[in-house]
Amino acid sequence: MDQIKMGKDYSFLASLRPFSFVVALLACGLGWVLAAQQSRVAVEHGVLILLGGLLLQAGVNLINDYADLSLIGLDVVRRRRIRRNFAAGLGCFLAAAGVGVYFAALVGFPFLLLCIVGLVGALGYTLQPINYKAKGLGVVLVFWLMGVLMVSGSYTALTGLFEWRVVIMSLPVSCLVAALLLSNELRDYEADRADQIATLTVRRGFAFGRRLFLVMVALCYLLTLLNSMIFALPLLAVTLLSVPFVRPLLVQAQLDKPREKLPPLCGRLLLCFGTLYLLALGLG
Repeated sequence: MDQIKMGKDYSFLASLRPFSFVVALLACGLGWVLAAQQSRVAVEHGVLILLGGLLLQAGVNLINDYADLSLIGLDVVRRRRIRRNFAAGLGCFLAAAGVGVYFAALVGFPFLLLCIVGLVGALGYTLQPINYKAKGLGVVLVFWLMGVLMVSGSYTALTGLFEWRVVIMSLPVSCLVAALLLSNELRDYEADRADQIATLTVRRGFAFGRRLFLVMVALCYLLTLLNSMIFALPLLAVTLLSVPFVRPLLVQAQLDKPREKLPPLCGRLLLCFGTLYLLALGLG
């Protein structure tokens, strides 16, 4: 068993990680924007999709620390908080499932299948026996679950259709979502290695994690360029306005330590790029 992580108090707000909600808002918002290009979308349905995405994101965040119950030296108060957060996370999943059932009743089986895949992926992120995070698959899962699947699922819920065009359009944002998780792994590399938390960066090494992080950021812009050409969307060039936010991110990523600013800088880039991406598609 591992030693206790002294810096964590497992408070509800800290475990909820509200700053990460930008991921769900952008992914579901992208699905909404793409759906609105296909057909008229009721505003209340779009808002409900955003709520479902936020609930799913909150659930993933709140159950994230459940595996820490195995840590040595964890006091009664912290154990109680972990269990409370876990119960709240399951409540969020239940509420998100309710939203999913509502849309499944409207649009049918394809969306229900996406919901099941998404829920299994969310629960399996840190829970045994799957625990993708401990297997070094967290980055891959987040790319698909909180990126591609959340965008495609939102689109399918609002239109009843599944289209590969939507999957392709989701890739730039999905790359930055995965980069955001990688930024956390890079920041916590030394602590995770000491605690024997086998993230992808711990398994493959810091240099590999840093290279992959830089590749994901670069891919975001490359895929946006390709999308603008494939789908004749010149307005996507507006996303280049987010490039100034890349430089401080790259500087921070090159540091051996400290790297505490890396996740918030990556989150800022995701927010700026994602907002511009949605605006370009909405106006295009």
